[in-house]
This record gives sequence, structure tokens and C-alpha cells, in this order.
Amino acid sequence: MARIVMKFGGTSVANLERIHNVARHVKREVDAGHEVAVVVSAMSGKTNELVGWVQDTPKVAGANSPFYDAREYDAVVASGEQVTSGLLSIALQSMGVNARSWQGWQIPIRTDSAHGAARILEIDGSDIIRRMGEGQVAVVAGFQGIGPDNRIATLGRGGSDTSAVAIAAAVKADRCDIYTDVDGVYTTDPRVVPKARRLKKISFEEMLELASLGAKVLQVRSVELAMVHKVRTFVRSSFEDPDAPGMGDLINPPGTLICDEEEIVEQEVVTGIAYAKDEAQISLRRLADRPGVSAAIFGPLAEAHINVDMIVQNISEDGSRTDMTFTVPSGDVQKALKVLEDNKATIGFDVAQNESGLAKVSVIGIGMRSHAGVAALAFKALAEKGINIKAITTSEIKISILIDGAYSELAVRTLHSAYGLDKS
Repeated sequence: MARIVMKFGGTSVANLERIHNVARHVKREVDAGHEVAVVVSAMSGKTNELVGWVQDTPKVAGANSPFYDAREYDAVVASGEQVTSGLLSIALQSMGVNARSWQGWQIPIRTDSAHGAARILEIDGSDIIRRMGEGQVAVVAGFQGIGPDNRIATLGRGGSDTSAVAIAAAVKADRCDIYTDVDGVYTTDPRVVPKARRLKKISFEEMLELASLGAKVLQVRSVELAMVHKVRTFVRSSFEDPDAPGMGDLINPPGTLICDEEEIVEQEVVTGIAYAKDEAQISLRRLADRPGVSAAIFGPLAEAHINVDMIVQNISEDGSRTDMTFTVPSGDVQKALKVLEDNKATIGFDVAQNESGLAKVSVIGIGMRSHAGVAALAFKALAEKGINIKAITTSEIKISILIDGAYSELAVRTLHSAYGLDKS
């Protein structure tokens, strides 16, 4: 017998038929004698609809500003998961499974006060553990908790992944299964590279890089939590027949295992290629080269919640002036430029230039730590295809390259082939 947390995303619970299919997956594990908790997202498209209602309400009321209270935003958008948890509990009960729905505040999942993007501070899993021990399935509404003000707080888009891993850690689960519309983690996006392979295992560190650099399989914060608490996490498909051979395998079910590096015997030099479109580059020309100039730039940008990624600084010949180049999401360019202009006197730059329509392509692999020439191979492969590199950043296990957006898919295919990832 094991203790398992199962999470099902929006496409997996998109309608009543799919909710019934999810119930079959859950019943399979219950029938095998396991203690089970389930975390569900809102039905596909429902959160977007609820967010739209919140954003449109002030306009209908004739308000000049689209302002709304973030606490009420959370009260509205959290209702999507509440509906799903109730429906799945009803479906399980109709199959003879003892199930009960739980909201975030009932567990409770305690968060900080950042409504709309709250972070989990603490989970008391004792009540759920007791109920699971009595044979009851806990069906938990993902994406939500309770803040210090005793109000519902949501965890940000994709937050149900984080809910699932956090609950798995709290109840000391043997496994956390993330069911989605894909059957695992691939070496890259199969829509771009048809020869992309499903990985049997991937380390927490590699998955964290993939998730933060463009892969959409898991929310970044959920991978962080899994890594910190050593939660063995499987990415699985909810669209496979629940009773297909191997689906009930406790040790090696179909999908991709995200685990500690020590569990991976044969480490590939490169595990995968990630990419992110809609990147933009901002360059500040002729900055004074003095202590504190970087803080003067990136401090105000951080306060404005603008995510800065790749940073490149050039040193002038006489050491008095420098250029600073960095990337931000394309949607934040105008906001970033305004912040920089407002702080121009403090920063001390001559002109701010920007370029949109760029893409970031990243090569990821824990094997890169012990192999030389990995970066050189990428640069050579891209050069042979005539792809110009605008900026480069590296870490122990990744290389990120900024290029023109028009070449993003060509670059992904080129690098995937260059590192032999399309070979079975």
C-alpha cells in the first residue's frame, strides 16, 4: 500500500465525461489498496471566463479605472476549482468510492497575503491523513489557500500543480502524479520536432530549468517545491485508458519521473531543448561605469514586477562608460521603458533602445557539468544555419541563446539534432 496524490488539470476535467474518466483513474488506485488524495483544476476555460468577468465588472459599472480588489478577484476565480472538486466527489461516490471534497481553507493551506499570486507558507495535513487512513479519498480544490486575513488566496496561474506537490509533501506521499494532456516530458516540443522523445526520468534541476525556460508541462514553483521536499513526481496522461496495462504500476507507471539526480544512473550530456518566444531586448547606452548603477536599473524594474532575464554588460575602453543590455517579456517593454525613463537621472544613461520579436532557446542537461565543448557545439550548429546570436547566458546545467524570433523553431530543430536527441 502507498500514499498517492493525483492531480488533474483543466483539460482532464473539461466536461462531465472527462470527470468520469478521472474518477476511473482514481478508483483504480483505491481498488489497489492505496491511500489517495486528488487535486483538481477548474474545468478547461472556466478560469479565463471568471477572470474576464472580474475585469469587465468595473467597466459595466461605468468606472473610469479597471481597478478591482484582489481579495474579491480571488473569491471569484477560486470558485472554478470548488465546482470541479464537488463534481469529482459526486462521480466517485456514484462508483461506490468514499470521497469528500475539500477547499483550501478547510485543510488548511495557509498562504501569505499576496492575493492573486500567493505563496504557500504551511499545510496541516493531519486531518487529510486521518481521513485517508479511514479509506476516504480527499478531493482538494487546487490553486487556493487561506491568507493571513482569513480570506481565500489563489496561487497564480498553474497553481494547482503547486497545490498538489505541497499536499504531497505535507502528507508524506510516496508519489505525486501530475495528470495532464501529454504523456510525459519530452526532449523538446513534439509539435516543433516530431522526433522528440519522451524521457523516462529527468532530475528536479533539469525540470526546473525546462519549466522556467519555456516548457509548459509544469508550473515552476511546483518543481521548486518537489525539489526542496524530494517529492517523486510523475507526469502522466489522463487520456490513456485508466485500465490499460501498466497504468496501475506502483514503481514505474507510464510517464516521466521527476526525481533526485541520484536516481538517474545514466546521465545524458543534454536532456532537452526549451524555447520561449515573445522576448524583447532593452539596451541602455553610455551608462556611467560606477558602483551601484546595476542596482539603480534593476531595483525599480523589480519593484514594478518586471521579470528581467538575460543581462549583458559591455566595458568601454577608458572604463568611464558602459552599455547594459537585458531581456524582458515583450508585453513588459513599454512598462519597463517608462520605469527607466522615470529613473533616468538616477541611472544616468544617454538613450534606451529596444527590440521585440526575439526568442530564447535553451540547452539543458546535468551532464554538461562534466563535459567540455557543449556550448561550442551549439554555436557551431547555429552558425551553419545562418542564425545570428544576440546574447548568451550560461549556468552549470544550461545555455540560453537569444536570437531573432523568426528562427526559433529552426534553432530548436537544429540543436535537438546536433545533440543527438532525436535518436531513439
